[in-house]
Formats: sequence, structure tokens, C-alpha cells
Amino acid sequence: MNRKPPRRAPWQEPEQTPLVLPHVVITVTEAGTLDVTVDGAPYPPPHEGLDWARSTFGALLDAITADRTIAVRVEVHESDGSVFTDIIRARRRTTPPLPKTEPDGQRGKRSKKAREPQLIEVTADGFVPGEDVAIATIVSHTDASGTGAAQTLLDKGQLASVLRDGTGEVVLFGRVSGTTHVRRLP
Repeated sequence: MNRKPPRRAPWQEPEQTPLVLPHVVITVTEAGTLDVTVDGAPYPPPHEGLDWARSTFGALLDAITADRTIAVRVEVHESDGSVFTDIIRARRRTTPPLPKTEPDGQRGKRSKKAREPQLIEVTADGFVPGEDVAIATIVSHTDASGTGAAQTLLDKGQLASVLRDGTGEVVLFGRVSGTTHVRRLP
């Protein structure tokens, strides 16, 4: 019998794909603190005397996934009885860029003026407090504040192609609530 090897998603590499995903269960208490277990074992906060909270949800996921280098299955049990389940995937590995070669006569010389970032503020409401909010074209992520508002600062240099091509929009997407806001950039 001739069997083909199983197909892998292009972002997966054999050495980073676990056979079974770690199972993370997050239970939200009435007080807003989070009880966390990973594969049934308690996952305490990094500092004694502190509790995981909605506002630290992003930091909690980063800690459990080792800054998104491992994939995990997450279940969030809300105090009202609702349950959310998601798979947090590992980020694709990137190779560092090769050092740029400098033209003759420029070796070792630095520009006298460092490039200052040009920041644009994008704000939207309606997110679940503490939820992970994706910023599209997925440039970065931010966490919603305790009131459910999200804010990010974007470097225009990162968005040069978006602005140059005339699309000029940014999307804020709540990973838990599904709240989506589209904003045109100035």
C-alpha cells in the first residue's frame, strides 16, 4: 500500500509542531480574576501576591505560549457560564535579514539624523476588557483596557506601502468578542 506523508500547513515545521496541543483552561471569577491551568496543572502568575486578571490576558497568553512560539488550545470559561475556545498558533519563524552592504566610502559612517517614527493613533470601543485585539494588516496586537477600549500607535514607516497604494485603512479586531472596527488613515 502506497501512503503519502501527512500534509502540513506551510507555517508548521516538524520540530515545532507538537503531537498534542497543550490545553489551557482559563476560568474567569466574579471578581474578574483568572484561574489558569495548563494540561490540568495550575499556572500561577509570575509574581506572588498578584492574580491573573482580564487586563493581563495578553501577557498571560504570551507567557503560556512562550511569546507565541508554541501553539496551544485555549478554553475561556466566563463567570456567566459562556465558554470560548480557540487555538493560538505559533508565529512563523523568520530569518534575520542579511546585513546591508555599504557603498565604498560609506563603511562605518552613520547618518547624522536618525529617522523619527511618525505615529498615528487609532482608537475604538466595544471590546471585551483585557481581550487580545488584532491590528490589521496584522502589524501588531494590543490589549483592551479595563473599560473595553483599545488603542494602538502605528509607525507610518511600517505602513508606507499601504499609504502608497492608496488603501489607507486599518482594522482593529477583537479575538474574543469578534468586535471589528475599520478606520481610514489620515
